[in-house]
Amino acid sequence: MKLSTDIRIKNFSLHFIPVKTRVPLKFGSEVLSSVICARVKAGVINRGKESAEGWGETPLSVQWVWPSQVPYSVRQQALLTFCEFLGERWQSFDNWGHAIEIGHQLIMNDLPKALAQFNDLENYAEPMPWLAGLVCASAFDLALHDAYGVVNQIPVYQAYGKEFISSDLSCFLQPEEKSEVNFEGKFPSDFLVLKPPSRIPVWHLVGGLDPLGKDDLTGDEPEDGYPVHLMDWIQRDGLNCLKIKLLGNDSDWDYQRLLKVGEIAEKMDVDHLTADFNCTVTEPSYVNEILDRLKSDNVDTHRRILYVEQPFPYDLDTHRIDVHSVSARKPLFMDESAHDWKHVRLGRKLGWTGVALKTCKTQTGALLSLCWARAHDMDLMVQDLTNPMLAQIPHVLLGAHAGTIMGVESNGMQFYPNASLREAKIHPGVYNRREGNLDLSTLQGSGFGYRINEF
Repeated sequence: MKLSTDIRIKNFSLHFIPVKTRVPLKFGSEVLSSVICARVKAGVINRGKESAEGWGETPLSVQWVWPSQVPYSVRQQALLTFCEFLGERWQSFDNWGHAIEIGHQLIMNDLPKALAQFNDLENYAEPMPWLAGLVCASAFDLALHDAYGVVNQIPVYQAYGKEFISSDLSCFLQPEEKSEVNFEGKFPSDFLVLKPPSRIPVWHLVGGLDPLGKDDLTGDEPEDGYPVHLMDWIQRDGLNCLKIKLLGNDSDWDYQRLLKVGEIAEKMDVDHLTADFNCTVTEPSYVNEILDRLKSDNVDTHRRILYVEQPFPYDLDTHRIDVHSVSARKPLFMDESAHDWKHVRLGRKLGWTGVALKTCKTQTGALLSLCWARAHDMDLMVQDLTNPMLAQIPHVLLGAHAGTIMGVESNGMQFYPNASLREAKIHPGVYNRREGNLDLSTLQGSGFGYRINEF
């Protein structure tokens, strides 16, 4: 069915913005000290022949999307080149539809072909993984969602219902076998919080290299007016939720790290913790033993752990680990593994109980995974990829509308706060954490509410 609000792509323009961290961030076995953000401007037209532009942005976090022994510079250049490859390829896509319909065709149908062709052409030491391809695609997809809202003069999250989308969710999703779930006649709006609060709880990332208190300082910390250790961050921002990065291959270190952060949480009245093992664990017993030891020896820290995030390798098809024993102890959330709703479905069979959504894996994919998970009674969180500048806004909006178990993670202000100074003038509550919350009340108008003309 043709709708007057349907859009078609006119053009894309792509920009790369380098950003340096003020302090290093450890990802598994690698350390992030800088990142390049892909920023995309999408020009679209609707059936009423009205034209508009939308914006999307994603940090191309090489260490997260492509953990490998291949040199960092090679992997980074591959991501930049693939972004350019997609921009040229998708600019000629001339189908009409809602941003979700177009995004689904590009991501689920064409992106696998594009990635395979790119890997054949470039012939790197190892093929670029699917997660890296998704992150490159996300800036284009986010720009299309924003442009859809702008050209039709409506906030994006008010445009995910049957009035705007010709295809119901049964066109995109399949329920679990032997399930009573039926996606016919259902739309994303049926699973979203359409009137979210303007203030939402925010999580702080405790990196593996982060000093926890004054005794951990070395003297090499930046003197830039921002906190340099965890206790200062908690006091300044009124934090109540801490995400703890762990190694996953050194159980004593991981246990002691949880104990130390737990002691600070108890001392400073922080209620919620989560443990993030970053895909480095290979056996459920590793996580189980740490959780059981905590429950026996430090019940307060164990009680504060709200959930456990992605201990195991993200390639579920290759590593089909039964994780029911872990999720019997604490809610277990997929992050890197939740590439799309099909992976969420597989994860649920293996024992995962929740999904950590990320806009860096495309807005379209995040929404469809959200709907599938919500329909099958899985819990939701929205996790950060240390989003600065424009990337922060769709990220926090997803956190507000997803109905998560506890707000949204946001740590760009920890690692490169000055990158977002321009945006923070218009949206101070989005880029500054106060009383343990983010304030989204300034995000107004069509699209994602960037208010980009005011920057």
